[in-house]
Amino acid sequence: MIAYLAGWNRKKDSIFAALADAAGGGRRLAFIGLSFRGFPESSERATAALAVAKRQPSTAMGRVAKYHLIRAQYNWSRRYFTRHPDLVAVCWNGLTGSRRVFMEGARDAGAARLFAELAPFPGRITIDPAGVNAWNSLPRDPDHYRRWAAADPARQGNDWRALGADLTARASRRADVGQGDGGNLAAAGPFLFCPLQVPNDSQITLFGGWAGTVSGMLRALADAADALPEGWHIRVKEHPSARTALTQALDDAVTAAAGKIVVDNRTDTFAQVAASQGVITINSSVGLQAFFHDKPVVTLGQAFFALPGLVMRADGPAALRAVLAAPDRLAFDPALRGAFMTYLDRVYYPRMQTGPDGAVTIDSAVLADRLDQARQLARPLSPDAPLR
Repeated sequence: MIAYLAGWNRKKDSIFAALADAAGGGRRLAFIGLSFRGFPESSERATAALAVAKRQPSTAMGRVAKYHLIRAQYNWSRRYFTRHPDLVAVCWNGLTGSRRVFMEGARDAGAARLFAELAPFPGRITIDPAGVNAWNSLPRDPDHYRRWAAADPARQGNDWRALGADLTARASRRADVGQGDGGNLAAAGPFLFCPLQVPNDSQITLFGGWAGTVSGMLRALADAADALPEGWHIRVKEHPSARTALTQALDDAVTAAAGKIVVDNRTDTFAQVAASQGVITINSSVGLQAFFHDKPVVTLGQAFFALPGLVMRADGPAALRAVLAAPDRLAFDPALRGAFMTYLDRVYYPRMQTGPDGAVTIDSAVLADRLDQARQLARPLSPDAPLR
């Protein structure tokens, strides 16, 4: 059986219901309980979770109160799964704040875990026993994908491109960020496209790398933009789901770059990808989706797809400057990309069907396999277990 933290969203709860069917039953937890009797790890777990919580307290008193709330939620989760060691803990994302300590309490109790999230491709879902995004269980060895593809001719070719057949740019929540046609981008001259991310998303707070924040990336781009060849520029677009505009950071970057950075919040994201000579990102899924357009990609942060041959990693300001100095030399390995994307298509991201009533169907054999993987990874906390 599984114990899942309610998603308070019809699609999320339908996904959890499908998992419960595959697991032989499920318990829906409407909230995380509280326990004020701590463990040796309680303070460290709570501090780490609070540091990456999406909603950061605005006052010192609020910060203290939220810390104690998260700490008590960790204590409760650990005790709950200690009492029910047969349950598999399931959570949406599970990387930040209260959801993080829910999953860490389960892990420290020795329970199996599954993390869920929508995949970056239409009609697919992430269900992973290790985590999502840069904490997922995908192998980080490029040769793993080469060997896997070489083992069967049916794994070679371009069938993976069907993953992107229905891919469309995310609808905007903001009036100042759109998905319009944007006119003739070809007349803009050669450019690298930088799709900005949601500033408080876990992709940034956990995996932002040396740039640290979205504003930090903008400063880094502005500092290095003078290295671009004559006629080149960097085209930047804010994330359509970001609740807060980055107006000042963008204005500062445009000014500092002296014409080498252009903000285009109006043109469709994938139209800008298609017209670009490459994509720069911290770790946005747009970087992965740019593979469908055969574009070179540069990553600044931690990304599960930041493998040699798939993308180029700029691990610091000097590396970023070197990239911008020779943007026409950016390259990738098409065969490796094909193997990697085929693996995502056929192995990693299960298909998800949504019926007219909103019910979700996921291949029960795949779900059973993920549950087995989760149980195999489950281990009680050892005294020297590393914090993550």
